[in-house]
Amino acid sequence: MTVNPSICRLLPGLLLLAATAAQSAQTITLASTTSTEASGLFSAIVPAFRRDTGINVKVVAVGTGQAIDIARRGDADVLLVHDREKEEAFVREGYGLRRYDVMFNDFVLIGPTSDPAKARGSDVLAGLRKIAAANAPFISRGDKSGTHAAERRYWRAAGVGVKGSWLRECGCGMGQALNTASGMSAYVLSDRATWANFKNKGDLTIVVEGDRALFNPYGVIVVNPAKHPQTNVKDGQAFADWITSKRGQDAIAGHRVGTQQLFFGNAK
Repeated sequence: MTVNPSICRLLPGLLLLAATAAQSAQTITLASTTSTEASGLFSAIVPAFRRDTGINVKVVAVGTGQAIDIARRGDADVLLVHDREKEEAFVREGYGLRRYDVMFNDFVLIGPTSDPAKARGSDVLAGLRKIAAANAPFISRGDKSGTHAAERRYWRAAGVGVKGSWLRECGCGMGQALNTASGMSAYVLSDRATWANFKNKGDLTIVVEGDRALFNPYGVIVVNPAKHPQTNVKDGQAFADWITSKRGQDAIAGHRVGTQQLFFGNAK
């Protein structure tokens, strides 16, 4: 059989296009939080997911509010975030198929070792009231993230208005907020995982922890293809299934800083 030479010349390019298309089909965009990224979690679990499934993951790490907006526009295939009220609204409005429990950790209130506001203890609301009464500098994420939403819930529950020169909104991720607090010897609310992985602690330390109100759950949601047909629902669901499986839960439990476990799986 005679093969047309022009076909031979085109063949490598056609094979490359086919391989690229196959690779694209095996890639998901995961919209998630700065806390999961800054804590090093994805560096630990994404390679394990890729080895198990052959699916690549492109992580977009922003505040939870922004991550949900990205998914609402159809620019992500799956969400992993930590603001349950917003997550449930996302599903209720038809943008997500279902919310699955994945893991939890807790928030901690960080402040200077000297604790000028005398906020130290195990009651986050009492600690925040003391910070406000002392006009001690407090760094707020101010970015509609899950941590920012939790912070605002705590301020409301404490009966404290969040206005005044003592409260500085950085409009930034968790790592940058901690850096700002470190530079200003200020108080800040952080998730424990990012704090444990944070390298620039300076004179900062945990001043409030152990309050049940500081519980911080994370959920995973696959974007609904009925809203956005272009999304990769098959591989997005594969990620949700994997991270809630024993294999995924073990990978989460295995992510540590030293001997400290940063997240605890709670998939049902």
